[in-house]
Amino acid sequence: MEIQVKLIGVSLILLALVHFIFPKYFDWKKDLASLSLINREMMWIHTFFIALAVLLIGLLCISSVDQLLYTILGKRISLGIGVFWTCRLIIQFFGYSKELWQGKIFETLVHILFSLLWLYLSVFFLYIYFK
Repeated sequence: MEIQVKLIGVSLILLALVHFIFPKYFDWKKDLASLSLINREMMWIHTFFIALAVLLIGLLCISSVDQLLYTILGKRISLGIGVFWTCRLIIQFFGYSKELWQGKIFETLVHILFSLLWLYLSVFFLYIYFK
């Protein structure tokens, strides 16, 4: 189980770093130009803080494996992480329109892969708490 936590940590760090390509990949300069300044800046700032939170969770997984798995505080932190990823899993199906991925091979593959990742993270961290 310790190896899984470390692998999750590395995966989450990589996921956090992927957030840096979002603005260019999704052409935010053009797409967000019509938004008000506050909405445009909220997109950038919220994306940064989501990436930061995911990075910190990844670093926590790498640096504090034993504490996450075997201490009361670690189990409570794991519960919080599990709830975080469960909410992300729910948003995957109810927050995004199916039009974004349905009928598109690459987008459907990404949707399925990330849905499986969110499910895995949810179950894994909730398992740590409840075991």
